[in-house]
Amino acid sequence: MQRTNKIIQVSNITEFKTNLLTWAQQFKTTVWLDSNNYQQKHSNFDAVLAVESFSEINSTPNNAFQKLKEYQTNTNDFIFGYLGYDLKNDVEKLESSNFDGLDFSDLFFFQPKKIFFIKKNTVEIKYINEFSSEIETDLKTIKQLNTKNQQPKANSIKIKLRIHKDEYFQKINTVLKHIHRGDIYEASFCQEFYSENSEINPLEIYENLNQISKPPFATFLKLDDKFLLSASPERYLKKDGNTVISQPIKGTEKRATSKKEDLKLIKELENNPKERAENIMIVDLVRNDLSRSAIKGSVKVDELCKVYTFEQVHQLISTISCKVKPTIHPVDIIKDTFPMGSMTGAPKISAMKIIEELEETKRGLYSGAVGYFTPNGDFDFNVIIRSILYNASKKYISYSVGGAITAKSVPEKEYEECLLKAKAMKQVLLNTN
Repeated sequence: MQRTNKIIQVSNITEFKTNLLTWAQQFKTTVWLDSNNYQQKHSNFDAVLAVESFSEINSTPNNAFQKLKEYQTNTNDFIFGYLGYDLKNDVEKLESSNFDGLDFSDLFFFQPKKIFFIKKNTVEIKYINEFSSEIETDLKTIKQLNTKNQQPKANSIKIKLRIHKDEYFQKINTVLKHIHRGDIYEASFCQEFYSENSEINPLEIYENLNQISKPPFATFLKLDDKFLLSASPERYLKKDGNTVISQPIKGTEKRATSKKEDLKLIKELENNPKERAENIMIVDLVRNDLSRSAIKGSVKVDELCKVYTFEQVHQLISTISCKVKPTIHPVDIIKDTFPMGSMTGAPKISAMKIIEELEETKRGLYSGAVGYFTPNGDFDFNVIIRSILYNASKKYISYSVGGAITAKSVPEKEYEECLLKAKAMKQVLLNTN
């Protein structure tokens, strides 16, 4: 697909980004990815907006990866979208029968008519040729938007827990029994917080969540009446030429109010045997997953258990890389590693069966991935965590959090970690009343 390119320089990029995302609300299909200028080695741009579907694919787990493979190959263009967690059922003989209040499809990708790539003060605009005449008009509209002093919409939201505290402890103890019996080494157990019959302004909620979190993989996704408002700090998988990297997060510590105390907490996290064990087990799993697609002997750990600091928490992140042959299809690399180990546990299939049995909610888009493919088959996907999901038609709001359960887990401490991870989502939903 041929695209018309235009490059512009913008003096106030912060204002331009705000205007751009506001302008995008008119479209039925929107994906906004923002790194918030977080200092990371593997970034191609600071932010990107893709809007208005020219073509798309919407699928259930029935042969979904094969359908995506064909769509990506035949489109031969930029495509943006998501992979829902329950595509695990397409990879292995598994099923999902838990409650789903959101009704997102399991897989969605679209070929945008209009794309804006932002790097520092440079904006690269790529429109499909037949819509190129709209570039100047759109730019004029974006620059003239007045997004200041907009009054927030009042909301009345009551957040409920799908799994209450005592039941949560029972379920964690069941996971621990599986671990002590040798069925698994680690499981990522998640729980849902939700609100029924509630209305929010998705853009306002996203902007507030992004402001207090400033994560490297923030996402605003709109598909008609369904929204993802994500402050994800985690990359799932990226392909750049013949190099593929994965950056799982496992290991969490709260932030302190003073710099001295913060540095102490960083040191403690860095040397915490339980948190390191969580991370290293998933590193081994990711190495194994990548080896399915990798050139033999090319899988390596570039960074093991490094502490990264975010607005709300400190996290242990590892970076694993490999080389792949040019002949391998990009979708096959994703299928070989999906779902990401940081959201399942180890061994992966046993962990997925156990958490499916114990969790009360279908994960759907939560703990899936949002991202894009380039025309030459490169890709970059985040992990959908620290995220609010919203079905406007059903007036249903949901956010889920989880933690890695290992032999050394203490149920009370795991519960506290869940509340810590849920803090930002709860804060932006309740502060908009």
